Amino acid sequence: MTDRPVTPLLDRAKRPADLKQFSDSELTTLARELRQETISAVSVTGGHLGAGLGVVELTVALHAVFDTPRDKIIWDVGHQCYPHKILTERRDRIRTLRQKDGLSGFTKRSESPYDPFGAAHSSTSISAALGFAVARDLGGNIPEGLGDAIAVIGDGSISAGMAYEAMNNAGHLGKRMIVILNDNEMSIAPPVGAMSSYLSRLYAEEPFQDFKAAAKGAVSLLPVPFREGAKRAKDILKGMAVGGTLFEQLGFSYVGPIDGHDMNQLLPVLRTVKDRATGPILIHVLTKKGKGYAPAEQARDKGHGVAKFNVVTGEQKKAPTNAPSYTSVFAQSLLQEAAEDDKICAVTAAMPDGTGLNLFAERYPSRCFDVAIAEQHGVTFCAALAAGGMKPFCTMYSTFLQRGYDQVVHDVAIQRLPVRFAIDRAGLVGADGATHAGAFDIAYLANLPGFVVMAAADEAELKHMVATAAAHEDGPIAFRFPRGEGRGVDMPERGTPIEIGKGRMITQGSKVALLSFGTRLEEVEKAAEALEAKGITPTIADARFAKPLDRDLILSLAADHEALITIEEGAVGGFGSHVAQLLAEEGVFDEGLKYRSMVLPDTFIDQASPADMYAVAEMNAEHIEAKVLDVLGIASLGAQRA
Repeated sequence: MTDRPVTPLLDRAKRPADLKQFSDSELTTLARELRQETISAVSVTGGHLGAGLGVVELTVALHAVFDTPRDKIIWDVGHQCYPHKILTERRDRIRTLRQKDGLSGFTKRSESPYDPFGAAHSSTSISAALGFAVARDLGGNIPEGLGDAIAVIGDGSISAGMAYEAMNNAGHLGKRMIVILNDNEMSIAPPVGAMSSYLSRLYAEEPFQDFKAAAKGAVSLLPVPFREGAKRAKDILKGMAVGGTLFEQLGFSYVGPIDGHDMNQLLPVLRTVKDRATGPILIHVLTKKGKGYAPAEQARDKGHGVAKFNVVTGEQKKAPTNAPSYTSVFAQSLLQEAAEDDKICAVTAAMPDGTGLNLFAERYPSRCFDVAIAEQHGVTFCAALAAGGMKPFCTMYSTFLQRGYDQVVHDVAIQRLPVRFAIDRAGLVGADGATHAGAFDIAYLANLPGFVVMAAADEAELKHMVATAAAHEDGPIAFRFPRGEGRGVDMPERGTPIEIGKGRMITQGSKVALLSFGTRLEEVEKAAEALEAKGITPTIADARFAKPLDRDLILSLAADHEALITIEEGAVGGFGSHVAQLLAEEGVFDEGLKYRSMVLPDTFIDQASPADMYAVAEMNAEHIEAKVLDVLGIASLGAQRA
């Protein structure tokens, strides 16, 4: 169902300034219409549904009270920004979300002045808000001006260390800024850790369930029997964290908790804060992820990431699968290894479902650890697990592992600890765009001494690489695999360890050798078929390892062919650069070898389907074919004849 909802008030709200004309009751109605419009739009595009539905009222209230874009609303992560985009002059494009040439699924500076700071990774908003506040006070000058800085951060995102670093600094500087803690008791997965327990205690007392009274701070509004209880609960809050709430100890004034779905609470509190705040202030808002749409509310992940769906039933329109996903192959392979080795354990950073470790947690709960949104801690935690004799699999998306890079170097690589890095979402990932692309891990890991870096060409190879990592004890080892389905190859019953640093020949040809690292191998084989129709039969090899390189394989390919082309789903500085270094050191170029390296271009590629993104990167089969023709001089000869 794609019929658009009837939204008379929303139709009048062309820009945030228009909200100033509405009464408070009209803003409540507007929020209902905005929720329906968000549901309708995401049913067409797919995307992050639950997070946006949880902040509809908060979004309306913020834009009604503050003066955007002069005032800066900074949405942490950005999963929840769809209602914000609808209100900020992008409603006419909202059904292009996450599509090629459409709106980003996250906030994006180049897209709108109402997106003051791009965000697709979590826990950055407080640092950014403080930066805007300081820039304002130092006389910073941008076209739309600098007013208040408002960070909206979730209870999952605030578990990350960066959020506390920012709050500590903000409390020290004492600048006027506003942090809204959007507490829905759930990030992508249910939140874990001491912070979640602390937040739960803040509103566990019964008197604080009357949010309206708490929001107004008016104990006198409560029934007489509850007044003493409310005062006692307030004293308990003041007594936490040795003399004040945690946030007050960090230098913030604390307001809340308040009901984030009640305009009668949100609007007065935000207006009062806007009028009276002098330093940093934190407003604790309670919301419900997926609010107002039953299928999202009832979903295990509260509708975090959904495909296109039927609005009436909530049924998602997922494409039929012909092969298992790489993530599921990894998860099942790890379970097989763990069944025979009780030293194997698994660590993820708030992504148990996304990485497949939810299955491991069900089977081996004592050996599976979700460290929350804390990649730095997760890597060092794994380092010490390894030092303690365990076999940790540090399981993270490529783009998120970047956040723990110092720990990868300092705590893992230098100490040569056998941490196994399972790197999901390698290469270009599609609708999440540049922020989630796994473009850099080959380069940032293969340059570290003692590291082993592998890439699976298909799902069977992934199974073997899980076994290889489980068996490897001599230092850190990493294997990368993409998002999405495998190729549908025959699968072995069990993975078999691969000899470290040894690739494999796929087909033997002549003149040109194609050396693939990762799942572009399928495109390489398609290119070879097209080339054979032109009378060219290339040699194809699967490198398997970016480090250590298979020197014998590479040097033999170089010796037996006029040209050698490497293909990888990573940025410059990765596998191809290591091959070039080897060839240069061995003097192969002096013998006339033509060498080319196909890597992701030196640019960030916006969201589209993975195939479209690889077309932009010029790394699909037709591009590989063209590269071969070019390096052999055949394309230019054809042009001369024409």
